[in-house]
Amino acid sequence: MAVKSKRSTVYIQEDLHKALRLKAAETDSSMSDIINDALRASLEEDAADLGAIRARLREPSVSFEDFVTSLKASGKL
Repeated sequence: MAVKSKRSTVYIQEDLHKALRLKAAETDSSMSDIINDALRASLEEDAADLGAIRARLREPSVSFEDFVTSLKASGKL
């Protein structure tokens, strides 16, 4: 089953476009495949980050000032 695709116009800096073109040629991939893979990886990383944030919502919050004070009091600073 083929994956549905949408056409989109993006503007890529010249040096990045050249690197993308060269990578596509060297890996025998399309520029679209490389961009889709990179975007998918970025979104997967975002999803993992959001999951980690959700998992830590119940942790108590500590202010920067209190944290630095505790480091100093414990002799770590």
